[in-house]
Amino acid sequence: MRILIRLFFRTLRPFLTPVVLLVDRLAAPTPVQRPEPEQEYVDRQTRALTLYQFKTCPFCIKTRHAIRRLALNIELRNAQHDPVSREELLAGGGEVKVPCLRIVEEDGSVRWMYESSDIIDYLDGRFGTEVDLGDTRPLSNQAD
Repeated sequence: MRILIRLFFRTLRPFLTPVVLLVDRLAAPTPVQRPEPEQEYVDRQTRALTLYQFKTCPFCIKTRHAIRRLALNIELRNAQHDPVSREELLAGGGEVKVPCLRIVEEDGSVRWMYESSDIIDYLDGRFGTEVDLGDTRPLSNQAD
């Protein structure tokens, strides 16, 4: 029975994949508009974030929509088709499960966050409507 179920989904996948990707594109949310200094600050903060995902995973699509809605420049890595990304996810997070957000903290420690709802809550809390600009000096002066 298990073999039949796998065969069924493998047969169905080539037909559903283009539909899922089209719906992902058409349903993409409008990004939030921030003043330029605030967006620059957010962009600097998102350099420490990487999302490991599968292109057609519904939970990954949900997470990518939140990223688009919040206008975040987070690196996306395809753990389904890129063996290097898949190995990074397994080695760092302990399992190949997506979506997974890799967070490099200010002290250099790395945290791996699974579950789309947890990731979205984290992103909303950190980059939602009120962003604390923290260090507002121009980028050229922040190396001091």
